[in-house]
Amino acid sequence: MSKTIDYYLSPLSPWAFLGSRRLAEIAERQRAQVAVKPVSFNTVFAETGGLPLAKRSAQRQAYRLQELKRWRKRLEIPINLHPAYFPAPDGLACRFILAAGMIGGDPLRLAEAIGRAVWIEERNIADTGTLQDIAEESGHHRITILAKAIEPTLETQVQDLTREAVARGVFGAPTYAVGEHLLWGQDRLIFLEELLSA
Repeated sequence: MSKTIDYYLSPLSPWAFLGSRRLAEIAERQRAQVAVKPVSFNTVFAETGGLPLAKRSAQRQAYRLQELKRWRKRLEIPINLHPAYFPAPDGLACRFILAAGMIGGDPLRLAEAIGRAVWIEERNIADTGTLQDIAEESGHHRITILAKAIEPTLETQVQDLTREAVARGVFGAPTYAVGEHLLWGQDRLIFLEELLSA
C-alpha cells in the first residue's frame, strides 16, 4: 500500500520552509506521496484558539525569534528574521501551489520556492508577476499556472482544505498527517520518518 503524507501549510510559514527540503527527502526515502494542502491559517487560528503573529504576546514573539535563529544555524539556511514582505496576503500563493499539481507540475517544489522567495530572497509573494516568476523558475509554465490559479474553483478548494484541516485537528503550520497521526512543526519530521518506516 502506498503511503501518503498530507502536508498542511501556509506559504508564508518560515517553519514550513525550513522543513520543506527534508520533507521531500523523507518522502523520497520512504517512497511516500506528499499531498500538498495550502490552507488559510488565519481561519485555522480563529477556529482553534490560535493567534496571528502580530497578536501574540511579546514573550511568544521573542521566543519565536530565538527559535528561528537556532534552526537557521542548525540547518544552515540563511533566512532573514525580518523579511521585507512578511506578512503578506498569501491567498494567491495558495492557489498557485494547488494549480501546480493540477497542471502536472510539482506543488511541493513550488511551495519550497515560494518560501525561499519570502525568507531568503526578499520577494513579494502577493504580487502576481512575482509568483509567475517563481513558478517559472521552479519548472512551471507561467501563463498556464496563472490561468489555472485564477479560476474561482481554486479559492473554493483552499476553503475546503481549510475546513478539512480544522476538522482533522490541525492548528498550526506546518502539520504533516499520516492517517490518524498528526505531527505539528518541522522539528517533528524525525517522528514522521519513524512513522513511515514502521
